[in-house]
Amino acid sequence: MLNKNRQFQKKDLKYFQTLHSLAFRTLGLKEENVMQDYHYDDIGKTLSISVKAKRDLDSSPYLTCDNEYFQIILKSREKNIKVWDEYCTAEYDKDINPGILKHIAANYFKYKENNALIDYTDMIHQFIEKKYLCPKFDVVFIDEAQDLSPIQWMMYDILKANTKDMYLAGDDDQAIYAWAGADVDRFIKEPAKEVVLKKSRRVPVKIQEVSNIIISRIEGLRADKVYHPKNEEGSSIKINNLENVDLSKDNWLILTRTINKSIEIAKQIKQKGYLFENKYIKNFNTKLHKAAVYYSRWTDGEDLEQTQKEDVEDYMSEDNWNELVPWYEAFDKANLEDKNYIRLLLSNKEKLTEDPRIKISTIHAAKGGECDNVILVLDNARKIREGVLKSSKKRDEEHRVWYVGITRSKNNLYLMRAKIERHGYNL
Repeated sequence: MLNKNRQFQKKDLKYFQTLHSLAFRTLGLKEENVMQDYHYDDIGKTLSISVKAKRDLDSSPYLTCDNEYFQIILKSREKNIKVWDEYCTAEYDKDINPGILKHIAANYFKYKENNALIDYTDMIHQFIEKKYLCPKFDVVFIDEAQDLSPIQWMMYDILKANTKDMYLAGDDDQAIYAWAGADVDRFIKEPAKEVVLKKSRRVPVKIQEVSNIIISRIEGLRADKVYHPKNEEGSSIKINNLENVDLSKDNWLILTRTINKSIEIAKQIKQKGYLFENKYIKNFNTKLHKAAVYYSRWTDGEDLEQTQKEDVEDYMSEDNWNELVPWYEAFDKANLEDKNYIRLLLSNKEKLTEDPRIKISTIHAAKGGECDNVILVLDNARKIREGVLKSSKKRDEEHRVWYVGITRSKNNLYLMRAKIERHGYNL
């Protein structure tokens, strides 16, 4: 925003922030008092269990955790209910042991108390308890309101009481964080003067036709709306694998339902020698590429600076300098896989100094993104397939996830069939 509005400085926009940041600032909290990822690792070691927690605002407004016991604890806090009541929703694995759950919850709360720590949910709870500290506003604007959890809605109620005008922006069809406690029904039911966007600036006709199939499957509450596609036809095509599309040109966004599938696709793209962006798989070795450029310049007769020579000699023996030998043969200390990948990239004429043409992401992490060409990989995980059988709310959330994936496409949508079709999302 600051790049497009040069008349403003960061200090002028101090209230352009998340609800958690507002609570943090209002309460006068310090960063050293906030639970970090490594604290969850520490708790796990203490309790002899594996706990990996991560707060990644690019992909989720919530803390994510790979331990189902902690998922129950964290979600109960977002919903402002007891841990036992969340366990009794029957949304979790049948192997969850109630005694162990109670033990972990008690130790988690004790750990925070003993170390004078608070988690992100505690920030909201404390803001609610000290609502008298809430600043006064003329206008409050909350974006992505369909993703607010019950305690965030309680914070919203306090903000609403302390502002002249309140605006909520969101789309219930894109509510994909129920797994973390988000309450889309509250968003739909919230009394307000509604202004519905009538026309998409992104989605063409053919892609909207597919998205409408998905939205029609929602069984629960949904806001009525008429939403027209842009005045372009677009295309929706089913493919069997990545070999069915030409990835050697244009921009691509490849979306998967799970992190594991995202990693698998990234490895396939790497084998093909294309430049890509994926937060879970390392791309090419930029330091090695820089050294290769320096060495190639030297073989062409250019003198190198001492620091450039040192960069080159990080990858080869000192006596390997030879104008007749290409860098990938001279660099005897470099990793063979790294060398081969850079050679493939260069042979494919990839522009290594520019942003990658191909981005590979989970659907959740790509929310808000868009691309001319989108490949939606329909493979689904067993745990997700089993989860949707437990309740209609789970099924509705799953439909919304795939709706979000499909509507990232601005022009061409490619639906890539699951390896085992009955294990994929049905489209």
